[in-house]
Amino acid sequence: MKRLYETSLALHFSDHSQMAFVSGPRQVGKTTLALSIQSEKNTAYLNWDDIGDRELILKGGKSIAQHVGLEQLRENPILVVFDEIHKYPNWKQLLKGFYDRYKKDCQILVTGSARMDVFKKGGDSLMGRYFNYRLHPISVSELKERRYPSNEIRNPSKPNDNKYMDLYRWGGFPEPYLKKDQRFFNRWSRLREQQLLNEDIRDLTGVQQIGQMELLASLLKNQVGQLTSYSQLAKKVRVSVDTVRRWISILEAMYFCFSIRPWTKNVTRSLLKEPKYYLWDWAQCSDVGSRNENFIASHLLKSVHFWTDQGFGDYQLYFLRDKEKREVDFLVSKDGNPWFLVEVKSTMKESLSPNLERFGNQLSVKHIFQVALDGEYVDRDVFKMERPAIIPARTFLSQLV
Repeated sequence: MKRLYETSLALHFSDHSQMAFVSGPRQVGKTTLALSIQSEKNTAYLNWDDIGDRELILKGGKSIAQHVGLEQLRENPILVVFDEIHKYPNWKQLLKGFYDRYKKDCQILVTGSARMDVFKKGGDSLMGRYFNYRLHPISVSELKERRYPSNEIRNPSKPNDNKYMDLYRWGGFPEPYLKKDQRFFNRWSRLREQQLLNEDIRDLTGVQQIGQMELLASLLKNQVGQLTSYSQLAKKVRVSVDTVRRWISILEAMYFCFSIRPWTKNVTRSLLKEPKYYLWDWAQCSDVGSRNENFIASHLLKSVHFWTDQGFGDYQLYFLRDKEKREVDFLVSKDGNPWFLVEVKSTMKESLSPNLERFGNQLSVKHIFQVALDGEYVDRDVFKMERPAIIPARTFLSQLV
């Protein structure tokens, strides 16, 4: 299945000399993406999980250059793909030396199933040498429109109803979405979680209490979209609060879950509390209400990541809640300012939440949406509306990434 990110990476390599870092969850399509680019370019593909490639990588940059033919005069630079290289403890030093020496002779694509953007801190040896791209599951707009967007917001486009419902049911990971088979989905889900916990987390972090980590992951599944109590989680898992915080940060780094924090600026009596957590795979939510909220959260996160990674601006995703427990599910900010609010509901029949207008007035938000999962597609640009409105998810999500 062709993905939007193929165009993004093609533009990257035509316009920039920096390395492209592509990170995302297991089974989201990173290797397929790398191989699709490989078919269009003169490419060398090195996978850390392949024993032969690993031995070559351990020999260092010069041996890699000799192996892929960088010492030969070429009309066009070769694309060198390093897949899962983050599993090598000294991967940053390897890439720094390789890039500095051979950047005029090759283009470099680095993929990994752990966050690559955690190395943006001060003193980063790779500073200025790469651009980061976060690969997400398939979304509603990507079912139909895979061209690179010229603006953040797309024109509305009616999604196929069957594909829309398949995406909601099976999730946006390519294999289960394309298979549409319950038994395959069950086996795929179990294997993916086992690999995440028993291979990635154990091997990359040294955490040995895999059984307790598995319990924590299960608890997070069952409280999607709820306020987080680290002390309650610690009691159930029987570890310290600090350990729970550290383990959840590991699960985030490995793309099991993601956090959304409360927006606190300019909100009267705002709640300065812990984040809410959502799953990268919304199909793992058994509760309908949780799945609805996670479905929208995942689309919003994909959009803010894509817009930020592509240079449209700095976008962030938050929720709103005050000490009177008034709440709005999501706020999207642009360059530090509130841009639009989203409240998630199951049906178009529910009346407009008064909290939307309350927080919208406090924050002077331009767009205020109550998004209903059951709504039929309406062919109107919802981002041209400047009043609070109940809108169908099919229309709203078709305008995101």
